Amino acid sequence: MNILITGSEGFIGKNLHIYFSEKKEIKLFLANRKTTPEEFEFYIREADWIIHVAGTNRPLSEEDFIEGNANTTKKIVEALVLCNKATPIIYSSSIQAELNNPYGKSKRDAELLLLDYSKKTNASVYIYRLPNVFGKFAKPNYNSVVATFCYNISRSLPVEIHDPSKILSLAFIEDVCIEFDNIVHNRVKVETAYPKFEFEYSISLQKLADKLYQYKEVRSTLSIPEVGNSFERALYSTFISYLPIEECQYSIPEYRDPRGRFVEMLKTESSGQFSFFTAPPGITRGRHYHNTKTEKFLIIQGRALFRFQHYFTKEYHEITVDGSNPKIVDTIPGWTHDITNVGENELIVMLWANEVFDRNLPDTFSAEISK
Repeated sequence: MNILITGSEGFIGKNLHIYFSEKKEIKLFLANRKTTPEEFEFYIREADWIIHVAGTNRPLSEEDFIEGNANTTKKIVEALVLCNKATPIIYSSSIQAELNNPYGKSKRDAELLLLDYSKKTNASVYIYRLPNVFGKFAKPNYNSVVATFCYNISRSLPVEIHDPSKILSLAFIEDVCIEFDNIVHNRVKVETAYPKFEFEYSISLQKLADKLYQYKEVRSTLSIPEVGNSFERALYSTFISYLPIEECQYSIPEYRDPRGRFVEMLKTESSGQFSFFTAPPGITRGRHYHNTKTEKFLIIQGRALFRFQHYFTKEYHEITVDGSNPKIVDTIPGWTHDITNVGENELIVMLWANEVFDRNLPDTFSAEISK
């Protein structure tokens, strides 16, 4: 299958380029301002689908709206008719097409050209009036408040919020790519030229800024909010994409004593925390129990003896785990436990606890194991 992507050097175009490049059955034709008329004619003739995301939204003059949006679309339609083709088209329009401003009017004019093309040729046309799209590669200080906020906050630059309560309607670029892919591969049945884009998010300007500042503070507090699902996953990924590449690393506190090192990596709001510790050969760590806290240990390097003893019954259990054979070892509340490096090399152990460590309420009580 051959797909022509117009505006391939723009924000949406770049993401579509990457997304569809990963699919072996698809050959991409990428059209942009550098594309010659001869190349464009070839792309039009060979394309099985056209994803039309080229456009203008921040021109030097209002006339450029017409040229960048309506006239660009007109050139595509005329080229298709000239080639006697009825190629299906996905068009990235805008919710502003409903508004009576120069940008909205130029988008609406482009839509009408596509509808007319569909009527004359019986070609399928899918017009998406998208809200503000955000994600990696969007140009900051241009037309995306998310990109601008991410760029500035990640660099400790100020952001301007004129109306903190203003609600933004947003779409994540990956969701847009998936939606277009579903249309191309006929995974969803669409019976209208204006499919509804289901994956929209709403957030106020102030809450958007607050979330981004919280993401920035992760590096100093080690505490991360929920970022694994839905909008938060998309926004956090977008924020990280705007970090200067030379700042892709940062230092975290390390605690050393004769028993080895202990390093806290990440603390979550609802899923505990991640750490690691080391121990030289022959050293024992632990010798305590927890009332509520439970932990998971994973030996990354070395060989460890785990000993457990029930607080009341004195029931005893031990296991030896080697890093060459990955196993998770759980600590059980009410059981005293310790860990001894019984190997010849430094022991390195990854640790997850179901709660964030609180020095005021550590839920950690010293106790010895009496075998």
